[in-house]
Amino acid sequence: MRHLPALGLAALCLTVSVSALAQSQANLSALRGLAAVARLPQSPAGQAALAANLTVTGDIQSGAAKQPTLLPFAEQRLLALKDCFITDGNATQLADGLGTRIGEAYQAKARYADHKTFTSVSPALAKLIGYTNNVTKSDSNAGKYFFANATQDGKTPVSEEATAILANGAVTDVFGRAYGRPAGTPGSDAFGNARPVQTLPVLTAYRGEDYFGHPSHSLDWLRGPNQNLTDSPSFPSGHTTYGTTESMLLAILVPSRYRQMVVRAAEYGNDRIVVGAHYAMDVIGGRATSLHALAHLLANDPAYVGQIRVNPAVLDPASADTTKTVSLSDYPAVVKAARAELDAFVAQTCGADIAACAAQDQSRFKDEAANAAFYASTQTYGLPVVHPETAGKTEDVAALAPEAGHLLTAAFPELSLAEANRILTETQGPGGGFLDDGSEFGVYARLNLYEAAGKAATLVASRRNGAAPAR
Repeated sequence: MRHLPALGLAALCLTVSVSALAQSQANLSALRGLAAVARLPQSPAGQAALAANLTVTGDIQSGAAKQPTLLPFAEQRLLALKDCFITDGNATQLADGLGTRIGEAYQAKARYADHKTFTSVSPALAKLIGYTNNVTKSDSNAGKYFFANATQDGKTPVSEEATAILANGAVTDVFGRAYGRPAGTPGSDAFGNARPVQTLPVLTAYRGEDYFGHPSHSLDWLRGPNQNLTDSPSFPSGHTTYGTTESMLLAILVPSRYRQMVVRAAEYGNDRIVVGAHYAMDVIGGRATSLHALAHLLANDPAYVGQIRVNPAVLDPASADTTKTVSLSDYPAVVKAARAELDAFVAQTCGADIAACAAQDQSRFKDEAANAAFYASTQTYGLPVVHPETAGKTEDVAALAPEAGHLLTAAFPELSLAEANRILTETQGPGGGFLDDGSEFGVYARLNLYEAAGKAATLVASRRNGAAPAR
């Protein structure tokens, strides 16, 4: 393990290009919600939050924060190195949250033979993963350069509608400016919002194995050759968006493991801080971006469904074709089909009902108290209040973001949308965070899905009165 001055790593930098997608109405909705980050320099509270963001990030990255991680910190670092790879085609690296029995069966069926070749569990699940991942990733990617230098890809100007989002004193390159690494300066990002590997006074670099078990180093995923983030703006975290999206899909499809999958999502995002790729604010932003888009998908919002999207999910190696597309006109119907296929797969491989299989767990997710403590530590990361008008206030989820309840009803269909939104309101996390500005999007930054799922499951179980075991 090495402790390296971040500025001294600049000589290792190589540039990479990221293709831009045209901004859709869904993208613009996410940008409006995330834009609160661009106004942080306007107020003393925002400036204090920015300072805390760097400190918290550095403490987590070095281990000084002593987070209640599910693994001893040395082991968590090694998992963070493996989590640098993204299994976006089949969600298999996240499936360990499904428990020992189901998780092992899922990962045996859905595999990555190499960086591009993978298999899927079932057709409907592949379709669901492909479309959902593309939608949420598009929203996350739209924010990268927009908040770095108000462009689509570093160079292409954004639309007038997007430009208007940055009115009223909002600025770009918030992190670069705040941490002494403005865009284009030595050791920084060429476009803006330099990453922790470029701004932390000291970065802890270490060796381990990658997702495939090959010898690796954390710098391989920060400076290359595996992934070069030198000119990849930090906010929001794309890895966190992916990890939250696909963990949530598995949570919805296997409600008995909902809470554990929510914890796996939190762990995956947190691992981006551990490895030195992202700030705490990036992770919170990526999580909110994912949940916001997923809720709109589950609500069959026309701005999110019925489109032709590039589909990264395939059924077998022979069909791996990056030009394949997928379109969903009825998102809940595909969720239902994917659940039926996954239920059948589990029944075939486990030989017992799904609840019984889900209960077979000797993994790091078996301890409910540990799960709750870790998840709570990632809700706000202890960042100070920026919006006092929402701090200490219970926000009515049904009034601000009525579609949010679908995040629960999709897994627990016995609940009405009103009941689900009431549960989300009653269990929401601390208010006043940097994104919690009273907007619809801000609601997603403070949802506590771990507590909400527990309350939903208890309510549903009480109504079944001895009916068949829950999934």
